[in-house]
Amino acid sequence: MNLYKVGKFLFTVILYPLYRIKVIGKKNIPKEGPVIICSNHISNLDPPVVGITSGRNIHFMAKEELFKNKFFGKILRNVHAFPVKRGMKDRNALRGGLKILEENETLGLFPEGTRSKTGEVGQGLAGAGFFALRSEAWIIPCAIIGPYKPFKRLWVVYGEPIDMSSYRENKATARETTDMIMKEIEKLAKNPKMNG
Repeated sequence: MNLYKVGKFLFTVILYPLYRIKVIGKKNIPKEGPVIICSNHISNLDPPVVGITSGRNIHFMAKEELFKNKFFGKILRNVHAFPVKRGMKDRNALRGGLKILEENETLGLFPEGTRSKTGEVGQGLAGAGFFALRSEAWIIPCAIIGPYKPFKRLWVVYGEPIDMSSYRENKATARETTDMIMKEIEKLAKNPKMNG
């Protein structure tokens, strides 16, 4: 049994009607090749929401603590999640993320690293910039615009691929690159049409 497909199906049939999910810009996500989807983070439901709306099978980083329970950890690995240590450079997680991209898969990141308590887009961690600079992946900004309230519209907006060539050629830092990605996410999140 493919747990990822089962989970994707269940979340689709539950979350789409529950939150009246509306997706914009899905066509911006390449169907093939390495992709990094960078999204804001407002709820624990963000990973499955990005997973069911993007059209790609996504590998998400998840905090290491979630893998300590063997049963739950096995489930997470079966749905393409992999552990990352928070608050420090985790070389294994960085290598694992690059390997996913080298295999032309999709990496899902929430650069803020934790959920926003205000709903505003916060500062991102440098890891997103690291992956963007060290791979040939397309970078797709994503904004989830809530709130997560039953039967109230939830928007998922995918922006156009970010051209990383000048950042890679000019040897931009991971911090500079992450800041640029976060600005693109913030632009999507502040679309007045979807905020009331």
